[in-house]
Amino acid sequence: MSNQLEQVKALLNLREKARLGGGQDKIDSQHSKGKYTARERIAMLLDEGSFEEFDMFITHRCTNFGMEKKTILGDGVVTGYGTVSGRLVYVFAQDFTVFGGSLSETFAQKICKVMDIAMKVGAPVIGINDSGGARIQEGVNALAGYTEIFQRNILASGVVPQISAIFGPCAGGAVYSPALTDFNIMSKGSYMFLTGPKVVKSVLGEDVTQETLGGASVHASKSGVAHFAVENEEEGIETIKELLSYLPQNNMEKTPEVPTNDPINRKDDILNEIIPDNPNKPYDMYQVIASIVDDRKFLEVHKDYAKSLIVGFARFDGVTVGIVANQPAVLAGVLDSNSSRKGARFVRFCDAFNIPILTLEDVPGFLPGTQQEYNGIILHGAKLLYAFGEATVPKITVVLRKAYGGAYCVMSSKHLRGDINYAWPSAEIAVMGPSGAIEILYGKELKEATDIEAFKAEKEKEYRDAFANPYNAAKYGYIDDVIEPRNTRFRVIRALRQLENKKLTNPAKKHDNLPL
Repeated sequence: MSNQLEQVKALLNLREKARLGGGQDKIDSQHSKGKYTARERIAMLLDEGSFEEFDMFITHRCTNFGMEKKTILGDGVVTGYGTVSGRLVYVFAQDFTVFGGSLSETFAQKICKVMDIAMKVGAPVIGINDSGGARIQEGVNALAGYTEIFQRNILASGVVPQISAIFGPCAGGAVYSPALTDFNIMSKGSYMFLTGPKVVKSVLGEDVTQETLGGASVHASKSGVAHFAVENEEEGIETIKELLSYLPQNNMEKTPEVPTNDPINRKDDILNEIIPDNPNKPYDMYQVIASIVDDRKFLEVHKDYAKSLIVGFARFDGVTVGIVANQPAVLAGVLDSNSSRKGARFVRFCDAFNIPILTLEDVPGFLPGTQQEYNGIILHGAKLLYAFGEATVPKITVVLRKAYGGAYCVMSSKHLRGDINYAWPSAEIAVMGPSGAIEILYGKELKEATDIEAFKAEKEKEYRDAFANPYNAAKYGYIDDVIEPRNTRFRVIRALRQLENKKLTNPAKKHDNLPL
């Protein structure tokens, strides 16, 4: 056999060894926990045969604690690029079979390399996390590695989409990379926390489990750290694919158009009757969204968090649109601290990646009370206000029913450079609701009235006729048109087409100072 053939054989043997990661026994252990390996996850994500791997032969450089005797090809993370539905993506997947997926200096260098290239060519970065944290034997080099990754997360933010999947442990400093990315997907059984249950017990005397401290359901419903909570890794991978289908490759491109047979002039008569006669009675905003979007398909983001506000992606005539909608069926659709933060984050993502925003408004105001004030609702509400105000993408707003007070201002009003602002005939646009307004305007008369209820009803009708309707706002041009509800889909698509070539820039500055 020639030297060249021997060399080729040696190469193939090395590749086979690298693909085994920590060894077959560790792979079996991973499978026994119901988890896939790093390479299996990448194979599930990418189009078949499209994966090109980087740095398969890298090993760590640590000589402390006998580590020089323990080297494994690839060093605990699989990196490279491939395609998802034919579109280029860069990917890294932490390999728990190698030193528990712990991060070393070279491990971090591999991740940094794919992130650097992704920014150069303008393609999304997907990180699959399953790691025991920093490799303790490497000391400050591991910490430096984490920070190098964080720096790239920061530089890539708003340049290319960044998606994180948490399919195992993610603790300590490791949590900050996913926290810096655009979307986090957590599978059941995975967890994220800065300090684990043992530290919590020793410092605070509090008994908690990994699940109650930082499980997928906790971060999806309470903290908002997770945008999607999924049952298993398969569902997580499918969620990544679906999410990518709505997104552009980078901040210089438009979103991909998806052909649809759903007619642009489709009318849904249910919308003409969906608003209850009783202004205090709820209805389901999901019904409205499903009625107007292409093929009734809506990918909700942060589904279980701050449910009084709905955010997510849909398409209109094949074009991706970000939807921000109050949900009257939850807390009457009020804005609170969490829903304001949720909405602001989503609006800023859409604006960064050229995704038009449709706002469906039915909001009675901000949630009152000491808890909200102490929690900084003023600042959080300002975040949503700021996000809408700075956004330069096409912005379309439809007021369905209530648009009261400061919440009217915040929800992409004409005064925040809303491009097209529509209202349904049922819209009530005013400083406050009729009942509260009457108590302020006629406080003295109410006390002196012989028939308080009759007097109140009369004055409420006067107020409603004067202010709690869309025509007063339309008179001043704050509403561009009052539309028939069942025509909403058609009017939104027409508005999107009109705004397709919108050009708007903000004043030149180093960066803004968002009220964090």
